[in-house]
Amino acid sequence: QVQLVESGGGVVQPGGSLRLSCAASGSAFSLFDMGWYRQAPGKERELVASVTSGGSTNYADFVKGQFTISRDNIKNTAYLQMNNLKPEDTAVYYCNAIRRLLGGKFEYWGQGTQVTVSS
Repeated sequence: QVQLVESGGGVVQPGGSLRLSCAASGSAFSLFDMGWYRQAPGKERELVASVTSGGSTNYADFVKGQFTISRDNIKNTAYLQMNNLKPEDTAVYYCNAIRRLLGGKFEYWGQGTQVTVSS
């Protein structure tokens, strides 16, 4: 069992920055691929960025060059650095941990953290 706790959300003006953190319990953090998703009101949850257990990163086109995902396997924490935030980045941001095995997967979600970009 893995528990994920997000932090770092809040209210920021357009052009500002925030860094989200996702702290994971358990000793197998390094084996999980980590991802950040977001869900705006009335919209589907969408992938923002991901980092594999090996450190490879992937970004949605709408955040390339704006957001950076990283992980610290010593601290069991994943991060999302968000720069030049725009009102359309307003959403609840969720942390995801997934480990795919033959015949199945282990997947966990955090409770979400609200990010509001407004002047």
